[in-house]
Amino acid sequence: MKLLVDNQLPAALARFLEERGLVCRHVCDLGLDASDDRVIWELAQAEHWVIVTKDEDFTLLANRTGQTAPQVVWVRIGNCRKSVLLNAFDQALPDLIRLLEEGRTVIEMR
Repeated sequence: MKLLVDNQLPAALARFLEERGLVCRHVCDLGLDASDDRVIWELAQAEHWVIVTKDEDFTLLANRTGQTAPQVVWVRIGNCRKSVLLNAFDQALPDLIRLLEEGRTVIEMR
């Protein structure tokens, strides 16, 4: 499982997830920080990345695309300090991993 953190989330989240043993990159690591959502979507689809995002557009694409869609972790936590975000991921990580392994297409994280 490879996680691709979208631009609306901090690069520190990608590092945090890597420290927990996951393959994770931020879009800026791949030179995609100024890219359109469609470019990120196509990369995720072609290279089997899970998109971690605050952007509802990815969830809409996933629901329309069906089985060929990349998986999406939709972060629904409002604007908060980075430490609060990282703590939320730390708490949710076991469940997120389980749901991704079960093949869930869209996972909402609140």
